[in-house]
Amino acid sequence: MFIFKAFRAIDDLESSMKYAEGHANVLREYGITKVTSSNNEWMHNPYVYVVTVEDSLTGMIVSGVRIHIANRDYPLPLEEALAKTDRRVYDLVDIYRENGTGEVSGLWNSKSISGYGIGSLFLSRTAVAIASQLKLGSLLALCSKHTLQTTLDKGFQVEESIGNKGKFFYPTKDLISTCAVLRDVQNIPLALPEEKKFIFHLRKNIKSVMLEDSPKGKIEIRYQLFIENPNWRLDLCL
Repeated sequence: MFIFKAFRAIDDLESSMKYAEGHANVLREYGITKVTSSNNEWMHNPYVYVVTVEDSLTGMIVSGVRIHIANRDYPLPLEEALAKTDRRVYDLVDIYRENGTGEVSGLWNSKSISGYGIGSLFLSRTAVAIASQLKLGSLLALCSKHTLQTTLDKGFQVEESIGNKGKFFYPTKDLISTCAVLRDVQNIPLALPEEKKFIFHLRKNIKSVMLEDSPKGKIEIRYQLFIENPNWRLDLCL
């Protein structure tokens, strides 16, 4: 069984540390070191929410993703990543921030669970699902060529107003990343029907156990997605 748990980063530093260690290990395996989303300062950011995936057999965190909510005091990872190339990213985030926006960031998968679709299928759906708890109007994502299509399937669009029609050489000059935006988090009108059905069902069943179809067969997932402190806007008033 895989256990998906959602929480605010500062409320569970132990789980945040385990997530960070797993993410760092995966990046090292692929020889990648200069990625802004791997900076661990986010653990002390009150506007960061995390979903970890635990393998119940080993107790190890084997996958995870974060949502960074846009705040002037805490730049989004994609702002830090792209601003040197195109400063218009700041204006873009400012526009979406008016109705509440965040970035899906730091999605990683351990090689031990490769092929199950934990990250590309289930965890990316989960990120969109919990964004409704956070009352976000939109979501941003910086996608690799391997994650772009699955991101678009969930209702995102390429944000062509920055970069080369949304594309950037990042994290290295040999790799291309694409900026994408989900403009309607609540209704996800552009999502594929099967993606929309899954996400809406998950929003109604944030505490549940489901038998899911994966590329490697059936897997059991326990979803623990209720967020105890979802109202990040309270921090803006303090």
